Amino acid sequence: MIFTSSANLVDLFTNDIYMNIFDHNKINQISRLLQKRKQTIAAAESCTSGLIQNALSQATEATSFFQGGMTLYNLGQKAKHLHVNPVFAEACNSVSKEISDKMAVEVALAFNAELGLAITGYAQPVSTLSIKDCYAYLAIAEDSNIILSKRIKGDPLKSLFENQYIFMEKSMDGLLEILKKK
Repeated sequence: MIFTSSANLVDLFTNDIYMNIFDHNKINQISRLLQKRKQTIAAAESCTSGLIQNALSQATEATSFFQGGMTLYNLGQKAKHLHVNPVFAEACNSVSKEISDKMAVEVALAFNAELGLAITGYAQPVSTLSIKDCYAYLAIAEDSNIILSKRIKGDPLKSLFENQYIFMEKSMDGLLEILKKK
């Protein structure tokens, strides 16, 4: 949604539309579990463009567990900030299980967090690359060990934002599942 005037933005916040896009119960459950475990998390995002970081920041007492994050939309930034191998990344357009795993480990180290969550993928089809499906690779690292690494699917018939939202929700679900197991 692009706002054409400040009145539209005021309407958005006045009507609580913005506040209702996140599952606050889920986010606060993640917050409580991380605080109980005395762990913090950092996020590295590509295809979700900061939506995961935004969701985590909505939690009650977010500063008690959320260290911050990075949005890295291209190979150059992933290589510079998260030490992703540029040769390997170029071969897969920075979208692979190995890339998301490396991003998760490195973002945790960069932010001095126990957990790192990373996602990279395609939230819309890319005809120039013959990408017809929407998918992403999600990884969660704990103390430099990968504890979750999987491919998640979007819907090529949905909008870019709808797929970013789907990926964010699946990321939060994956994180919550991991936290409940421990």
